[in-house]
Amino acid sequence: MSSTFLGMPATPPRSPYGTGNLRGDRKFPAAAHDELRNEQLRRNLGKATHTIRAKRLNVTGELPDWEQLRDAGSAIKTDTMNRLPELLEQLEQQVTERGGTVHWARDGVEANEIVTRLVRATGSTEVIKVKSMATQEIGLNEHLESAGITPYETDLAELIVQLAHDKPSHILVPAIHRNRDEIRQIFLKEIPGVDPRLDNVPAHLAAAARAYLREKFMTTKVAVSGANFGIAETGTLSVVESEGNGRMCLTLPDTLITVMGIEKVLPRYQDLEVFLQLLPRSSTGERMNPYTSMWTGVTPGDGPQDFHLVLLDNGRTAALADRIGREALNCIRCSACLNVCPVYERAGGHAYGSTYPGPIGAVLTPQLAGMHAAKDDPNSSLPYASSLCGACFDACPVKIDIPSLLVELRHQHTEESGTTAEKLAMKAAAGVMKSPKLFTAAQKAAGLGRVLGGRDGKISHLPPPFSGWSDSRDTAAPPKQSFRSWLASDEGAATMRAATDEYDRNQQEEEK
Repeated sequence: MSSTFLGMPATPPRSPYGTGNLRGDRKFPAAAHDELRNEQLRRNLGKATHTIRAKRLNVTGELPDWEQLRDAGSAIKTDTMNRLPELLEQLEQQVTERGGTVHWARDGVEANEIVTRLVRATGSTEVIKVKSMATQEIGLNEHLESAGITPYETDLAELIVQLAHDKPSHILVPAIHRNRDEIRQIFLKEIPGVDPRLDNVPAHLAAAARAYLREKFMTTKVAVSGANFGIAETGTLSVVESEGNGRMCLTLPDTLITVMGIEKVLPRYQDLEVFLQLLPRSSTGERMNPYTSMWTGVTPGDGPQDFHLVLLDNGRTAALADRIGREALNCIRCSACLNVCPVYERAGGHAYGSTYPGPIGAVLTPQLAGMHAAKDDPNSSLPYASSLCGACFDACPVKIDIPSLLVELRHQHTEESGTTAEKLAMKAAAGVMKSPKLFTAAQKAAGLGRVLGGRDGKISHLPPPFSGWSDSRDTAAPPKQSFRSWLASDEGAATMRAATDEYDRNQQEEEK
């Protein structure tokens, strides 16, 4: 009988990488260590995530077919990824036939240049923006500002982040790390003409932001949006939101520019039936979004008369080439995985360094931007920023198996890292375990480690290179005697004889 060796799993292609806000300055452990000291952050995150989590459980529990909806969402997204090129071409054709213009951007740099050129062509020096993860990812605001164009975020949380010169820390609630007192101080400092008597009552803070933005809605001629979904069948784009600012941006300006990641396409208009049930319940714990806006090309005399759709790759094609990791592209950006993740709840979003924090960010960011694209790449630590508890998998509305993807990325990181201290240690351990004599000697040597144990029998600090282990967990001190040496001793032999005699007696009793 012959057999065929199929080879070891190969690392998938990772080029071209995405650009923009997809890489932090420090690795996750170092960044998280500092964030853990921020007690206010931990209180804010704990309260917010627990509240959203409870609401989600209530509204998903109302649906007898919730699991079937998750299965349907997963199947639709998987089908989409399997034939993404043809669906994108169909989307382009439908948008073009309905009066829109489609642009293809290979990376964030190209997308920024396209949007800037389109805004300049209108003669405007200002744009209003709908909350968009894609434009955060490519750093569009910073690029527009460098070109003399002022972007105004109109989502309340995004506005808070922008006015504070801060970075988002959550997919759904970008300012989740800020409390009411902090927001009040930001508004007093940054909003022109705000009432100096402004207090921290949420309704009053919202009213101050509304008054500031109302003028921008009425006078700005260009809007930039993202898209939650793009329908290949009809060329329809959709944005779901909770405040009404999106509706204003999508209907009032003369020119609308939408930047959409290529993975957001759906095959059919009917597919929205599934996702408009999954998304609000998983994200905000609501039965439906307060505002669901949909537009198809240009309608003469109604809404923007100049519509542009920028289809953004930025590493998505590279992720699509990964037979296992491509599942991360099924994400609908609901943030349910963040709200149940014990690591995210304690470390916060900034520790991840990327626009995409939490469990899905730990999977998606390394695929979009690579783990070895920079020296001592911070992204290489993201697949390890998880306890692999599986809560994210249980919460995901499209059933992305995030823990398995994290394990796969850890494997890929190990394969790409070349010779490391860890690999050498594992190779040495394998050699020891193959030899009974060496294994026995190693056991005796390990017994010397008892001197490192404290009174509680635990080793809190190990010397390098094992300090990485002991920095985050205690290690039990080696026992006085190994199992093999105990088994060979008089005590072990007597115990085994006693166990054998008891077994024989039990067998005799059963036979009677």
